[in-house]
Amino acid sequence: MSHDSMERPVETGVEQKGFIRIFMKTLLIAINAKYIHSNLAVYSLKASAGSWKDEVEIAEYTINHLREDILADIYRRKPDVAAFSCYIWNMEYVQSLLKDLKKILPDTEIWLGGPEVSYDCEEVLEREPNVRGVMTGEGETTFRELQSWYHGEGRLSDIRGLVYRDEEGKFCHTGIREYEKLDDLPFVYEDMTKFQNRIIYYESSRGCPFSCSYCLSSIDKRVRFRSLPLVKKELAFFLEHRVPQVKFVDRTFNVNHARTKELLRFLKEQDNGVTNFHFEISADLLDEEEIDLLNGLRPGLVQLEIGVQSTDGAVLGAIHRTADFEIIADKVRKIQKGRNVHQHLDLIAGLPYGTPEEFRSSFNDVYRLRPQQFQLGFLKVLKGSEMGQRAGEFGVVRTERPPYEVLSTKWLSYGDVLKIKGIEEMVEVYYNSWQFARTVELLTEEFEDFFGLYEALADFYEKQNYNGRSHSRMERLLILREFALSINRDRKVSFEQALLMDLYAREKSKSRPAFAPDLSGKKNEIYEFYKKEAEAHRYLTGETYEGMNARQLLNQTHLEILSGEKEEWYLFDYQKRDPLTGDARIVQIY
Repeated sequence: MSHDSMERPVETGVEQKGFIRIFMKTLLIAINAKYIHSNLAVYSLKASAGSWKDEVEIAEYTINHLREDILADIYRRKPDVAAFSCYIWNMEYVQSLLKDLKKILPDTEIWLGGPEVSYDCEEVLEREPNVRGVMTGEGETTFRELQSWYHGEGRLSDIRGLVYRDEEGKFCHTGIREYEKLDDLPFVYEDMTKFQNRIIYYESSRGCPFSCSYCLSSIDKRVRFRSLPLVKKELAFFLEHRVPQVKFVDRTFNVNHARTKELLRFLKEQDNGVTNFHFEISADLLDEEEIDLLNGLRPGLVQLEIGVQSTDGAVLGAIHRTADFEIIADKVRKIQKGRNVHQHLDLIAGLPYGTPEEFRSSFNDVYRLRPQQFQLGFLKVLKGSEMGQRAGEFGVVRTERPPYEVLSTKWLSYGDVLKIKGIEEMVEVYYNSWQFARTVELLTEEFEDFFGLYEALADFYEKQNYNGRSHSRMERLLILREFALSINRDRKVSFEQALLMDLYAREKSKSRPAFAPDLSGKKNEIYEFYKKEAEAHRYLTGETYEGMNARQLLNQTHLEILSGEKEEWYLFDYQKRDPLTGDARIVQIY
C-alpha cells in the first residue's frame, strides 16, 4: 500500500444523495497561556475547512488545567483526528499529552502545527512516534485539503505544507505551501458568546518588512494585506458587538501610511465608546498626520505597543534594527501630549553586545519617557530565526526547554540575567500597575538614575525574604513604605502622604493602614462637606450622583485629609477615572 492510499480512519458512513459520505470528527486543540486569551489559529483553520467545517470542533484549554482533565475531555469528544496548535508557551504541555493520548484513543490520528514544530519537523516526528505528521507554514488551505483527503479525496502527497511518516516510517515532505491570499480567508468570528471576557485577536496583514534576527516574522518580508473594505466591515462587527478589546496581531500595523490613516479615521468615526484597539507599531515610521489623528481619538480607544528592544546602536545593528531611538522618543512624546493613547514600550535583555551597562542605559532612556507600560523581556532563541542559527557566534546560552530563554551571552552572565529578572518583577509590581505612581516618583529623586531605584527595590525584597510570596496590594504598599523609610527617613511625611494618595486613587480601601492619620475627629466636618455636596453638587457632578444623599455620596467616594505644614483635603471620585492609568479623578477642595 502506498502512502497516497493509506487507510483513513472512519467513524460512520451515511448514505446521502446516492453516495456514502464519510463523517470524520477533527478536533483542533489549543492550550493557551491564560483563560483571557483565545487562539486565532484554530478558529481560522475551522473557518477555512470549507464543506468539512461542521465536522471540525475546537477545544481550548490553558496551561493551568490539569493534564488529566484535558485528556479526559479529549477522550469524551472521540475525535478521529486530533490537531494541536504548538507554541513555545505550550509545547511541553502538548508533549506530555501526546505520550498518553494514543493509549486512550489508539485509532485517532494526531497532527501538529504552529511555529514550535514548523522548523524541525523531522526531529519532532522522531521524538513523537505517535504523531502522524506536521502541518507547516500557513495552514488554512493545507488543513482544508487534509480534511478532504480524510474524506477520501485526492492524494496526501499532493497536499503542500506537510511533513508526515509513510507506512514504512519514512518521512515525506510535500513542499512549501504558497502564501495565502488574505481576502480569501473567511472571517473567524460568528458567535461572540464564545468570547465573553476574552481578548479578541484580529489579523489584517501578514509578514513584516523588517529583519529582526530574533523574530520569526522577519522570515516573511513581503507584507500582505486584507483589503480595507473587508477590514472595515469586520471591525464594524466588533464595534456593533461592543467587545472590550480587539488586539491586532499584525507585526507592524503602521507600515502603510495611507492604510493606517484610513483605519484611524474609521475607528474615530465608528467609535462606540467602549471598544479598545491594540496595535503593534514602529513609532519611528509615524508621520505628523498620523500623530494628529492619534491625538484626536477618544481617550482609551487605542493603545500602542512599541518595541524599542535597545537604545544602543551596536546592539540594534547586530539584530538588524535601524530605528533611531531619538526619533522614537520624539514620536512617543508627541503622542503623549494628547493624553489619550496608552503606550507600551519594550526592552529585551540578552541581545548581542548587550552588556549590563548597556541595559541600564537603555532602561533609563525608556523610563524617562514614562510609558503606561514598560515591559522588560528576555531574548527567546526561536527555532527558524537567524538568532537561532547564530547563537553560537554570539555565545548565547539558552534553556533546553521552551521558551528557549537566554541564560547568558558573551556580554551578560547568568547572574546578570537573574538581577534583571528581579528588576523586571519590581517594574511590573510598582510601575506597570500604576498603583504606587506618586510614591515611586518621589523615590526616583533618591537615586542617581531610574534603574538604581528598581535595583535597590529588588535587593530589598531579596534581603527581607519577600520574594516567592503572594502579596496583597496593601502588603505591597507597606513594603514600599518600609523600603522608602530605609532610604530616607527624613522624608517620612512626604512618603506616607504619597502612599495614601496612591492607595485611595485606585479604590476606596476597606482597611486603612496603621500609619494613616486618624480621621475620627474629623467625622463631623467630613459629613458636613457631603451634606453641602448633596445639595449643590459642586464637585460630584453628573447623573451618577443626582439624587444621592450625603451618606450615599460618602460611600461612593473618599475624602482624605493630609496634615503637613497646612491641612489639605482631597476628594476621590471613582466614577470618573483616568483612561490611561485607572486612577480616580482627584480634586483638592481645601
